[in-house]
Amino acid sequence: MKKILFGLIAGLCVAANVQAQSNAMGPFATPSGELQFVRDDRDFVATYDRQIFDRFDAKTLAHFDAPADASGKLARTLVQTEAGPVLYDFRRNPPLVQRTGKRMTVQRVFWQGEEVVMQGSQGWYRFQRGALTKLQSSTSIYH
Repeated sequence: MKKILFGLIAGLCVAANVQAQSNAMGPFATPSGELQFVRDDRDFVATYDRQIFDRFDAKTLAHFDAPADASGKLARTLVQTEAGPVLYDFRRNPPLVQRTGKRMTVQRVFWQGEEVVMQGSQGWYRFQRGALTKLQSSTSIYH
């Protein structure tokens, strides 16, 4: 089982859709508007076309962006908050906000279709359709 998990991790490390962490505040073009992060006292607010759609507590801003679509616009991003990762989906208006409900520090994120696979401080997790699942071992190949 450890060999399978190690193979999964090794495959993920060389995957093409691994996204590096960013601390850029924006603005970012999305399919239906403009995303911007703004510091507000101790919190951050996420604005969409200058309207606040989410507020989160974080010491510093950290987000992982999905690869841009064909038009070069940001479709999804995973934001690191004190309460755990939050997925923003900008393919809808207003943006869909999905909280993982698990406190963890995200180190890497891989995007595959509707699925987000992340390496957290306690292992590997999949976040899909609002459900967070801890990965034990897998024969899936992520890229």
